[in-house]
Amino acid sequence: MSIIKLDKVVKNYKLGSTEVRAVKGVSFEINKADFISIAGPSGSGKSTILNMIGCIDTPTDGSVIINGIDTNNLGDKALTSLRHKELGFIFQSFNLIPVLNVYENIEFPLLLAKRKSLGISKAEQADWVSYLIEEVGLTNWKKHRSNELSGGQRQRVAIARALVTRPSIVLADEPTANLDSSTGEVIINLMKKINRDLGTTFIFSTHDSTIVNIADHVIRLHDGEVAENYKRTE
Repeated sequence: MSIIKLDKVVKNYKLGSTEVRAVKGVSFEINKADFISIAGPSGSGKSTILNMIGCIDTPTDGSVIINGIDTNNLGDKALTSLRHKELGFIFQSFNLIPVLNVYENIEFPLLLAKRKSLGISKAEQADWVSYLIEEVGLTNWKKHRSNELSGGQRQRVAIARALVTRPSIVLADEPTANLDSSTGEVIINLMKKINRDLGTTFIFSTHDSTIVNIADHVIRLHDGEVAENYKRTE
């Protein structure tokens, strides 16, 4: 079942008096519960595509369709609502709030989205945050602030925070770039477990061969075009 569809997507940028064509008519589909790697060298267009799927950027031409909704037809308010309800984000720089502890950082998107819009009570919210903290292995660290955590622990917080609004899709931009290889592998396996247990669709923009090798769907980009698009079979 397709959860995301890109149809002949083009993205152009102005660089001074020059127009740069970053994405050149890209089309592909992503299914629900995919664990997908969008791979390619720097400048291949992978982060640009991730930003358009995340409704952070809009295509110059073509369509980005999420859960049957053509995002070209949405205004700013509707795009914000779609991001809150359907999308979670994991960043390579973690983007944690320094003055908040682990529990508060994970809870924060729920406060922004408001419980009523998500249909959960305060007690359910607390149980869900605690469940995610346990899932990412930080139960003993939930009252610690980010400056007391290792890089791997910070990324675990970022993963739980991305999942807290129960998004159907999580977008991860180079999530292992600031981690050593062994910690990165642990984090990738954690995300794969969550993908398997919760059925969350994970989409990675990455150079990391470990993510590419574990992904069940790989899209390779080159100069803004799809060079390869394949799925692994069990």
